Amino acid sequence: MNRPSLFRRTRGRLSLLATAGVSAALLATSVAPASAGKGSSSPGHKPTVVLVHGAFADSSSWNGVVKQLRRQGYPVVAAANPLRGLGSDAAYLKEILADIDGPVVLAGHSYGGAVISDAAQGAANVKALVYIAAFLPDKGESAVELSGRFPGSTLGEALRPVPTTLPGGAQGTDLYIERAEFRRQFAADVPTNTTDVMAVTQRPVTSAALEEGASEPAWKTVPSWVLVATEDRNIPAKAQAFMAERAHAHTTEVQASHAVSVSRPHDVSRIIEEAARTVR
Repeated sequence: MNRPSLFRRTRGRLSLLATAGVSAALLATSVAPASAGKGSSSPGHKPTVVLVHGAFADSSSWNGVVKQLRRQGYPVVAAANPLRGLGSDAAYLKEILADIDGPVVLAGHSYGGAVISDAAQGAANVKALVYIAAFLPDKGESAVELSGRFPGSTLGEALRPVPTTLPGGAQGTDLYIERAEFRRQFAADVPTNTTDVMAVTQRPVTSAALEEGASEPAWKTVPSWVLVATEDRNIPAKAQAFMAERAHAHTTEVQASHAVSVSRPHDVSRIIEEAARTVR
């Protein structure tokens, strides 16, 4: 099929962004909705954990993590990331954060890492940032640019571009993962019966979102934790380690695919709890 010219120019570098996706919208039964906001946390209680998914996913990719955190008594909000543009996605998340009383531990997966880095800037209630196989861009950096710095990603070859109309009426490109490539590319350590559903229910990200430069990141001033997924075929482990070191983050390596929140929820929740225990 013919690829849009924008995608052709960046296809070799669009080697990273994604998360395993499952179904659309917020978690219905295992997580508090984003609108729960006020009163979800108060002084003397555990901080609220806000989870932000990345591209090709939705909030249900955090299901296992949510169950672990709730079992430990944490209030949890899984935000529905629009995946339309970095600035607008971060603005949406800022509104969710502003509606939460008390301290917040903010966690992002994949492209969600770029979103939380922006949204936490100036959000006084965000006390810790957690990056799960995620981007930690510096000011002006994009996912596309970062993906080109390190070899090893095969995401570009697995993407299927679809023309779309962006907010405001401009024409853009939505990026999906070819269903036949989904498990191998994103979730090789997740059972096939699960990845078959994830491939069908994936949400697209715009190519513009991957190309948009980041604003001044909150990881420069907010303590950060990073999980590096060593078997990641989307964001190479070397890229994740580079960004973690640059941010002076507390870093843990886990042998897992990019869909580590699905395949290794215990490891992911453990790192989030480690960050949460520092919040007073």
